[in-house]
Amino acid sequence: MSAEPRLSAILITRNEASDLPDCLASLAFCDEIVVVDSGSTDATVAIAKAAGAVVVETADWPGFGPQKQRALDRATGDFVLSVDADERIPADLASEIRAAIGSGGVHGWRINRRSSFLGRFLAHGGWYPDRILRLARRDVARFTPDRVHERMEVAGAVGDLSADMIHHSYRSIDEVLDKGRRYALASAAERRARGKRGGLASAIGRASWAFVRHYVLKQGFRDGAHGFVAALAKAQETFWRWLAVGWEK
Repeated sequence: MSAEPRLSAILITRNEASDLPDCLASLAFCDEIVVVDSGSTDATVAIAKAAGAVVVETADWPGFGPQKQRALDRATGDFVLSVDADERIPADLASEIRAAIGSGGVHGWRINRRSSFLGRFLAHGGWYPDRILRLARRDVARFTPDRVHERMEVAGAVGDLSADMIHHSYRSIDEVLDKGRRYALASAAERRARGKRGGLASAIGRASWAFVRHYVLKQGFRDGAHGFVAALAKAQETFWRWLAVGWEK
């Protein structure tokens, strides 16, 4: 009989000391954990090492896609599970992952995230269901080179798992504003490098459409005040992204 396939969990970090312990604890079912850290100044690296993770420290920040590819390149398992520090793998999902990688016939799997926003799990507005490719056979998986909003890609058949991953996305208004600013500027730089054009009119139009799409068409209003704020945050990030694309430096 063939040996049971080995599973490597991969994640990238920077100052994730508050989130990392629970994340790593939820990955105890994996055979290997690879953490690629980019200059943490808190206890992130020490926490990862104490948990037995393979830790790689990098001096630069090439963006989310290239950094996650570095983690993938250091993994040694037959399969890789990509997670973020603010995500958790519940026991039912862990069991499903183990069963999936032992079944054969599929090269990658999408996992559905159940995300919290300011203390509430959202069920509408594009937040749920939120299926993303996170589990794959290592030899056929790659990350796109995007600096932000990167994706895992798999050369082969892809299936879906049924159990949810838990995602603690935004815990405070400060985090909403900080992440929105960073993601908007990084995304704007990437679009500008590809020759995209933006400006005030484009920013207003795209932001307005983002709010309508998330709050009305995707029924974010059904999540009450949290749904309104989540749609507004999406619109604000969209506004600054497209304004920055065309704004003079």
